[in-house]
Amino acid sequence: MKQLLQNFTKQFINGRWIEGGSSSSIQNFNPYSGEELLTIQASSLEDLDEAYTAAGQAQPIWEGMPLGEKQVLFERLVKVLEEKREEIIGWLVEESGSTLLKATVEFEASVTMVKESASFLTRITGQILPSYVPNKEHRVYRTAKGVIGVIGPWNFPFLLTMRSIAPAIATGNSVVIKPASETPVTSGLLLGEIFEQAGFPAGLVNVVVGRGSEIGDAFVTHPIPSMISFTGSTEVGRRIGELAGKNLKEVALELGGNNVMVVLKDANIEQAAKAAAFGKFLHQGQICMALNRIIVDESIHDEFVAKFTEIVKGLQTGNPADPATFIGPLINKEQVERIQQEIQASIVQGATVHLKGTINNGLMEPIILTNVTNDMPVAKNEIFGPVASIIKAKDEEEAIQIANDSPYGLSGSIFIENLHHGVEVAKKIKTGMIHINDQSVNDEAHVPFGGEKASGIGRFNGEWAIEKFTTVKWIGVTNGYRDFPI
Repeated sequence: MKQLLQNFTKQFINGRWIEGGSSSSIQNFNPYSGEELLTIQASSLEDLDEAYTAAGQAQPIWEGMPLGEKQVLFERLVKVLEEKREEIIGWLVEESGSTLLKATVEFEASVTMVKESASFLTRITGQILPSYVPNKEHRVYRTAKGVIGVIGPWNFPFLLTMRSIAPAIATGNSVVIKPASETPVTSGLLLGEIFEQAGFPAGLVNVVVGRGSEIGDAFVTHPIPSMISFTGSTEVGRRIGELAGKNLKEVALELGGNNVMVVLKDANIEQAAKAAAFGKFLHQGQICMALNRIIVDESIHDEFVAKFTEIVKGLQTGNPADPATFIGPLINKEQVERIQQEIQASIVQGATVHLKGTINNGLMEPIILTNVTNDMPVAKNEIFGPVASIIKAKDEEEAIQIANDSPYGLSGSIFIENLHHGVEVAKKIKTGMIHINDQSVNDEAHVPFGGEKASGIGRFNGEWAIEKFTTVKWIGVTNGYRDFPI
């Protein structure tokens, strides 16, 4: 990685790598070692305007490009991704604290996302509808929305940014990316380089790395973008939604989650415990879909806790570059401090520390809390860390009630032997996604991804992404002339 560290200290605007115009800078740190990776001169409002202007000029040219030429570029994009596989995985480990397992899964999912998006080139269709007016027909054309502003996250930075960029480009749009300050390379600059190396036109993909306090609001309110796609916290998402609404812009918001696994009395306890450990502790629990609450029927509670604890004790915490590591560092020390405060507040309210992992700088070994109730901070808030909260439910009805007692509704999980009944339970839990006899962290490029309530607006992936990133125009065509009563 050392030889790569100085590649991404500039902004990528209109096909050029340029120095940011702000007087401030953004430092990029390795969350495991604390080592500074690089320093980026931040973008200014003028840089942002230049990026949006370039995207606005490139978009109609790109939308009008012949289909075959676009297909060739997407084929090159897949090739460049595969050629840069080890570099991308390496950056995810270095910059976001991803373990090799998580980084590899993220890379493979990103390639699948690009391949699925490439299929949109031939899946955008229109309609011809009949008319009540004689000799008239209605043609419905589907076209790009224009320029899309994409704000990337830091937890699955490469995949979740690509999840907006690739579909947006495939449906005829151009994009300006504002990556997360914690991961400016993997949620922005690296993506700009990949599209550049694949040969996409200048101005189609632009990257501005800037502080939210300096360009954050302007990124949303700028007059050129017609839509903002954001993945991140509900708090920030509300602000973006508010600004976009005032300026009559569309949004795609994938926000926070307080996801549950409901383990019912007839569940396979060993399988449920394995799934819970994976869904809770993958990427240190720093995933919007990660399990936040594990709700267990009281008749099997103790047996589940024992099996779950046995499995969790076998998870290795440490250097994310070590193939044996399952739990790496949290993104920064502020997250560690916040989580510790929420654990302590929950203990004061009656939670019991069943497994107490040690904390060493950014590394937190797994922590298991029992006797948790829904009003405790660890259950009420999205913990976003390696803390498992187990809630006891007296029966199925109470388990559903506890699951729904949250303003969030992103993903979830149910463990039950009777699959048909499991579907009926799943229907009663208010969430955008839920999985029976699996954990909550699932994302496939052809299946609708998104949440309910405070977990977001809109759906990503597949035909739902085509719908989100395009608009329709009605063109009425009269064969001859109408007779008007005048």
